[in-house]
Amino acid sequence: MRRGIKEMDIILTRYADLRLAAMDAGQLDEFEALLAENDQDLYQWVTGQVAPPPAFTGLVSDITEIACRGK
Repeated sequence: MRRGIKEMDIILTRYADLRLAAMDAGQLDEFEALLAENDQDLYQWVTGQVAPPPAFTGLVSDITEIACRGK
């Protein structure tokens, strides 16, 4: 996965490695829609600088939780 911000590459790759295989079709669609968003916005959402749009709140929260584990 290559995006505009290296940190987002790391965060989203880690998340995909841990969660992608268990996602149903709806969750995959939501994740794909999130990936279509601008990296600057994604980074601000995941780091808590800006609240994500309501449609992505749960997914961004899950991504943030995975990113903060540091494992």
